Amino acid sequence: MAFSENDLSEFRVFAEKLADIARVETLKRFRSGTEVHNKAGIWYDPVTDADREAERALRRAIKAVYPSHGILGEEFGSENDDAPFRWVLDPVDGTRAFVCGVPSWVTLIAFEHEGRSLVSVLDQPFTDERWIGEPERCLYKKSDAPAPCKTSGESDLANARITTTDPRASGYFTSGEAAMFEEIAEKARLARFSLDAYGYGLLASGEIDLVIEAGLAHHDYAALAPVVEGAGGVITNWRGGPFNASRRGRVLAAASPALHKTALDLLRENEGAWSAG
Repeated sequence: MAFSENDLSEFRVFAEKLADIARVETLKRFRSGTEVHNKAGIWYDPVTDADREAERALRRAIKAVYPSHGILGEEFGSENDDAPFRWVLDPVDGTRAFVCGVPSWVTLIAFEHEGRSLVSVLDQPFTDERWIGEPERCLYKKSDAPAPCKTSGESDLANARITTTDPRASGYFTSGEAAMFEEIAEKARLARFSLDAYGYGLLASGEIDLVIEAGLAHHDYAALAPVVEGAGGVITNWRGGPFNASRRGRVLAAASPALHKTALDLLRENEGAWSAG
């Protein structure tokens, strides 16, 4: 199905309205001592009222305007699973950063048609930054009209700035994945951590060159491709296929095709070490 510019504009405008709605719920709870709950039993997977109330508000807004559309959210699951159009919501991606008062958490909103993300918003309310991704362009907005943003285009791993949210095997990586990340990071110019999905926005703006992650769920990555690809970057899984085809949610995003190929070649050469699981 082809989408006209008017179609995309309609969904882009609504996605931004959703991001504004989420801001109302998240900003008033950030750095305010909001209560934190653990939703993973013996493991630690924090959730706050910011996550839950923002998602409730987003679902209400979607149902009011597009009642036939599907919804997938981190906190409250899926609705209208058979709908060709779907909104994917992660109101607070980076809850650990949120509860530590670190403004690297973001709100992720994606609009999908038959599983393909067409329009997305990556929003950081506290710093008032927003990336709006769609086919062939990414816009960056900070307290003003949006302006086009582009990746750095860096092609040399030795000059690259690389990031992942948590490089430890006890974090989101398995031990094999963590060792693989470390091997690639040692070949890069510098590495920074704990950026959550904010790192993909920085990649789109040319401030980060390579993001390598694992353990992502659909709500974590649905909004990433329009932002990264719209800014001229490349995003796949660790085998070079669709990034949503990895059972372990492995994502490789790069500022240029050449840099992506270099990292992908290293991953392929060592696949036996990280591919289990």
